[in-house]
Amino acid sequence: MKFELLARDGTARRGRLQFERGRVETPAFMPVGTLGTVKAMLPEELRELGVEMILANTFHLMLRPGTAIIEAHGGLHEFMHWEGPILTDSGGFQVWSLAELRKITAAGVCFRSPVDGAEVFLGPEESIAVQHALNSDVVMIFDECTPYPATAAEVEPSMRRSLAWAARSREAHGGHPAALFGIVQGGMYQSLREQSLDGLCAIGFDGYAIGGLAVGEPAAARERILERLAPRLPPDKPHYLMGIGRPEDLVESVARGMDLFDCVLPTRNARNGWIFTRRGVIRLKNSCYRGSLESPDPECNCYTCRHYSLAYLRHLKEANEILAARLVTGHNLYYYQSLMAGMRGAIISGEFGRWREGFYACRDESGRSMP
Repeated sequence: MKFELLARDGTARRGRLQFERGRVETPAFMPVGTLGTVKAMLPEELRELGVEMILANTFHLMLRPGTAIIEAHGGLHEFMHWEGPILTDSGGFQVWSLAELRKITAAGVCFRSPVDGAEVFLGPEESIAVQHALNSDVVMIFDECTPYPATAAEVEPSMRRSLAWAARSREAHGGHPAALFGIVQGGMYQSLREQSLDGLCAIGFDGYAIGGLAVGEPAAARERILERLAPRLPPDKPHYLMGIGRPEDLVESVARGMDLFDCVLPTRNARNGWIFTRRGVIRLKNSCYRGSLESPDPECNCYTCRHYSLAYLRHLKEANEILAARLVTGHNLYYYQSLMAGMRGAIISGEFGRWREGFYACRDESGRSMP
């Protein structure tokens, strides 16, 4: 992986990631393909929407279908027919999300599989080995995603455990050609965040992610952490904010120096009938759309907005038709890619501040509900 910083506008950054499998223009949003598929979308459709990189999950793919089956296909790219770069989450998020099914030790984490209840062990060495077998382009260290809220006494040992696992992940990765990213932890405590980052920089990684900031904390607390932490991140490395997906949070995080993002929000909420637009969120369950002849966004050039009315989309959702998920997911991903492209253009032209004001002005004028 090669990272090139092309422009700055204040703290906002415009960059480019180059992989053997393709180029990723940053700031970039990665749709989540947890199980080797971005739900409801063909790989070719993702490309047409402007997607350049996707995320998949080590833990869930290890359980189902299993590493050996994917490795037999030549890796995850061949298995799922995706030719672009793939970033794999290490399984650290599941340490948080499956808290009732796991036990943490210094060695790693013992889980009860959510698939069949079998005992599964995942530590830094195991996580890296699985990611190598998947043949991902960006490998993430194995870490512990700290919950919110948590006291400093709870967060500090968690952060130090993640640092120890980071060193073991680095050792296990060895000279593998994939990029390896470290993950900053430390909860809502700035001093612990800084200690985590200093420790990661001493080990040395190809990129630096910030974890543990999509676990229920207030936006203001997250932004405060970013404002103080982002200037300390190595400027010549990509900065990845994990799990953030509301459009306004993407804008605010780019303003604070972040380059890469992932979230299930545009795809999961599409299946619940949420349509993200320039003016806010349309919820198809609302009866006001029952007879609407308008498209979701008359100024949007996606396939859905060019061909279908809100009344039709609401009908599909109410009738539980699969096409509803496909059409709304396609629109949402198009919107997210357009949002990122707009920010990239604004940073290059030195107009990010004005663009950001316009982003909020457009939403403030709308009567549509927000997430």
